Amino acid sequence: MVKRQRVALFIDGANMFYAQKKLGWNINYKKLYKYFTEGKQIYNAFLYTGIKAIKDEQKFMKKLAHLCYTVRTKAVKRIFDGKEIKEKCNLDIEIVIDMFNTVENYDEAVIFSGDSDFTRAIELFRSKGKVITVVSTRGMIALDLINAADNYIDLKNIRSEIEKI
Repeated sequence: MVKRQRVALFIDGANMFYAQKKLGWNINYKKLYKYFTEGKQIYNAFLYTGIKAIKDEQKFMKKLAHLCYTVRTKAVKRIFDGKEIKEKCNLDIEIVIDMFNTVENYDEAVIFSGDSDFTRAIELFRSKGKVITVVSTRGMIALDLINAADNYIDLKNIRSEIEKI
């Protein structure tokens, strides 16, 4: 019997939100899940997102949970920078913690982000023999992140497979 490759998905929700805005189309998370897990054994699909008001995002989060995603949330903070109030929510550390805490459960990690903050973590995972695929889009991904990963997939190239119609 051939052992199927075990895969885990780690989706930076804010990064994917802005990628969708830049591209002008939306991701269908059911199609995305299928595209990246077909023929593989799925360990887990994590989606990390900031929330302003739980009731506003509840429908979306329930839908994701129904599609087998583990949704990790954090409250959006409002920060005054001296000129204006900005909203901020960064879940990079939560993503890396989940990647490390579950590292024995997958052979490949698919990271949906263009954030260069993941570069060092990716280097460490690769040193443990993990295959790292980064998914983002040009103009929203750091070159050092592409270079650190085993594979890079531009969302533009898989639009027909994952677009919400």
